Amino acid sequence: MRSTTVLLASFFIILFSSFKSFAQVPLSESATISLLTCGPGEELYSVFGHTALRVHDPLHGVDVVYNYGTFDFDTPNFYLRFIKGDLQYFVSTSSYQDFVYTYQYYNRDLYEQQLNLSAEQKQAIATDLSTTLLSDKRFYTYKYFERNCTTMVADVLNAQVPGKISMKNKDEGKTYRKIVIEYLHNSFYENLGISLIFGYRTDRPMERLFLPQQLLEGVNNTKINSQPLSQPTVTVIKSTAQEQTSLWNNYYTYAAVCLLLMIASRNKVIQRSLLAIFGLFGVFFTFVGLYSYHTEISHNYNVLLINPLFLILLYFIFTNNIKAKKVVVYLCFLCLAVYIVFMLNKPHLIIVLPLIALITILLLRTIMSRFNILPVQLIKK
Repeated sequence: MRSTTVLLASFFIILFSSFKSFAQVPLSESATISLLTCGPGEELYSVFGHTALRVHDPLHGVDVVYNYGTFDFDTPNFYLRFIKGDLQYFVSTSSYQDFVYTYQYYNRDLYEQQLNLSAEQKQAIATDLSTTLLSDKRFYTYKYFERNCTTMVADVLNAQVPGKISMKNKDEGKTYRKIVIEYLHNSFYENLGISLIFGYRTDRPMERLFLPQQLLEGVNNTKINSQPLSQPTVTVIKSTAQEQTSLWNNYYTYAAVCLLLMIASRNKVIQRSLLAIFGLFGVFFTFVGLYSYHTEISHNYNVLLINPLFLILLYFIFTNNIKAKKVVVYLCFLCLAVYIVFMLNKPHLIIVLPLIALITILLLRTIMSRFNILPVQLIKK
C-alpha cells in the first residue's frame, strides 16, 4: 500500500510538472476545445453517462481530456462520506487516445462537439483547466444535482460563453425526481431505492443542466451572436450493446414479492419481522436526512410510509399494551393517508403502490390481532 502511494505521488508530480509548461504556452490558432459526452454504462454510478472537455492543439502536440468525475474508492469511510455528502471528487486528465480506448473497451457511446469559440475564449478555458489541475481547486465536494462532472464542465464553459448555455433540452420543465426515474427505467430496484431515499427538494423543477445528455442538447441549442456554439455533433463511438430486460430487476417481481409477503404476514413472526425491517429503514431515512449534507435527501416524506413508528408499535405488541398499540396503529394509518394524498401528483406513486398495499395489510393484521386477543382475556376473567 505504501509503495502504491509513492508511485501515485510520483506520477502526479510528473503529470503536474508536464502541465505546468503547457499552462504557460499560448494555444496556437489551430487549437480546438470540444465537449465530450459519454453514454451510460452498466454500473449504477455510470448509468447517467459522463461529461469531459478535450483540449486539442496539434501544433504543440497537445491532446488532453479533462475529467471532473474522478473519485477514489480507497478513501477512508468511502460510503459513509458519500452518504454524508462530503466525499471529495477531483479533476484528472488523460490523453484523448486513452480516453477513447476506455469507452471502446466498455462499449459505450461517445460524442464530440467542437466548440465555436474565439482564440481568447479557448485560451481562457485551457488556462482555467490547467491551473485548476495544479491547485487545490481540482478537488470539489460532490453533490447529486448541484456539483458533478457535468455541472463543473458547464461552469467552465459558462464563464466564457456570453448569455450562458441554453437550458433547452428534452428534460426542460421536469422535476429532478421525474428525470432520475426516467433514466433508471431499466434498473427497477435502484429506481425504487433512490425514489424512497430522495426527499421533497427532489420534486422541484430542474434548475440547471446536471446530466451529460442535457448539456449536450443545451450546447446544441446555444447561439452566440446568432451563430451556433458548437459544430454538428460527431459520433466517435456508437455502442453495439442492446438494451436488455432483466428477469428479476423489474416491477413485476417486486409486486409479486410484496403480494407473497402480504399472504405470509398472517404468520406473526413474519408480520413482526416486516414491521421491524420497515421501522429500521424509517429510522435510517430519518437519520440520513438529518445527518447528510445532501439536501436532496432531506425532508423525506417517504418516512410517512416507511415509518419509524413501526418500532414503537412493535414494542407495544411485545409488551401486550393493547391501548397503546391501538393508538400507534391509528397514528400510522393517519401518516399513510397523508402520504397517499401527498403522492397523488408524484412520479413515483406507481413505484410505491405495492409497498402501500403491503404496509396497509400489515397494519390491518396488527389491529385485528387486538380483537383476537380480547375474547380470550374475557374468558379468563
